[in-house]
Amino acid sequence: MKHLLKLQDWSEQDIFEVLNLADQLKYEKKNGIPHPLLKGKTLGMIFEKSSTRTRVSFEVGMYDLGGQALFLSSRDLQIGRGEPVEDTARVLSRYLDGIMIRTYAQEEVEMLASYGLIPIINGLTDYCHPCQVLADLMTIREHRGTLQGQKLTFIGDGNNMANSLIVGGIKTGMTVAVACPKDYQPDPAIMEWAKANGNFICTDDVLEAARDADVLYTDVWASMGQEEEAAMRREIFRSFQINDATMAVAKPDAMVLHCLPAHREEEITAKVFEEHANEIFDEAENRLHAQKAVMVYCMKD
Repeated sequence: MKHLLKLQDWSEQDIFEVLNLADQLKYEKKNGIPHPLLKGKTLGMIFEKSSTRTRVSFEVGMYDLGGQALFLSSRDLQIGRGEPVEDTARVLSRYLDGIMIRTYAQEEVEMLASYGLIPIINGLTDYCHPCQVLADLMTIREHRGTLQGQKLTFIGDGNNMANSLIVGGIKTGMTVAVACPKDYQPDPAIMEWAKANGNFICTDDVLEAARDADVLYTDVWASMGQEEEAAMRREIFRSFQINDATMAVAKPDAMVLHCLPAHREEEITAKVFEEHANEIFDEAENRLHAQKAVMVYCMKD
């Protein structure tokens, strides 16, 4: 049994095995080749944070794999009424073959894994977003041919996306640069790990971070749960934008990714977004294929 709680827990071999499997499953899906690798299995999907891409991709993914998915909002579970996470984990382990959870606290995901008897997949926490980054790595490799030696630059809030991109990028041989305001840097422990294990810089200079980048990446300035900070964050992050000036210092064939939803003219201009829409929506599609690979890797007997 294997969990996906955060990418720090996975080796380079784990990541590449899942990426290779995702490529295979995508090919089979495109060519109408059935792959019922999880036939008869049931995934419980706990949503304490709502989502478009996460819900649809996991639900369709389980259908493609021959299993079924149950949507469980916090309103549907006793966990939303104060039942301890450890009790929820032990009960659901007796009904389900796996759990995907999208929530706020990383500790909740870790506790599910500690007390449960089935694989736990982190669909997002405030700390990290491993499923998204596996789809990102899949997309970069599709477009660039390799991950090794590529320069990945993230611009914006040092949030869960930044944390996971740093780890995923470095573990797969990429140089990673992050540009964010000084008070909004990624998790300090992740930055220390990155400096010790790969080529990594964190700066508040957007153009320095973007220089010679192969891949530019951004996310919204105010994530779910930070709506009250949105106006303040627009002022703080105003210069942390992917625009023509940013693209001018990156490599001429640089690609642009965004985990969506996008706020055009905030973290990215509409012009740049539309120029790179094919890459961004390939990335969104690859959530389906990468997550199918994660489910097979974690849940297959």
